[in-house]
Amino acid sequence: MNLNLNKKTALVCGSTQGIGKATAIELALLGANVILLARDEVALKNTLCELDVSNGQSHTFLCADFHQPHLLKEIIENFMAKQGALHILVNNTGGPPSGTIGNAKVEDFLQAFNDHLVCNHILTQAVLEGMKKEKYGRIINIISTSVKIPLKNLGVSNTIRAAVANWSKTLSNEVAPFGITVNNVLPGATLTGRLQNIIENKSKNSGDSLNEIKKEMQGEIPLARFADPSEIANAVAFLASPAASYITGINLPVDGGRTGCL
Repeated sequence: MNLNLNKKTALVCGSTQGIGKATAIELALLGANVILLARDEVALKNTLCELDVSNGQSHTFLCADFHQPHLLKEIIENFMAKQGALHILVNNTGGPPSGTIGNAKVEDFLQAFNDHLVCNHILTQAVLEGMKKEKYGRIINIISTSVKIPLKNLGVSNTIRAAVANWSKTLSNEVAPFGITVNNVLPGATLTGRLQNIIENKSKNSGDSLNEIKKEMQGEIPLARFADPSEIANAVAFLASPAASYITGINLPVDGGRTGCL
């Protein structure tokens, strides 16, 4: 199986923590040159130091805030004018706050739409021509198992994730003739800051302890545990590799079996 990413360049969003950071580390281990993208410059510099360089890789970072799509567009277009081709794009950013859909504000939907779909689209448009010229492209979106079954108390997230999934499927059909694949990875409950926030909110609303909430959530997972971010990163790395050249347009749950459908 060819998992070698030597001489490939990857842009990984949200790459200073959680799944994004784990993905950047794994892609570098497979030989890729990695471009980190996040809004915290100090955290970006710290993460940069953790990336493998044993195969002569060259890593760098871009500092941008997804709350400002117009600035993101300017930053990525200026960078790509100097960079040239980019082979792998991992679209990843923190999910919208929890809450019922009935209580969600219009502004919540607009912000989430910008953070996820609009920013994904800006980055994709910036890298597509280079991928076409290289005849190698991997666009991987980190979204959620909610595109298969909506999750309780994540009204805005359920809505926006579904929009991203359909954008991705449409795009995959358009770019397939150029050797570019587009896939979605759907993490289940993963040990990240976002999961901790969800647990804390459930505890606050229910009055149950944090440990009780954790046990309840783990009880819904056949593997009976939360995922480590590296386990999600492994799936992303496979889809980014030459070995996944005939896989496109799919939603891949990495959830310990929690999602109750095929």
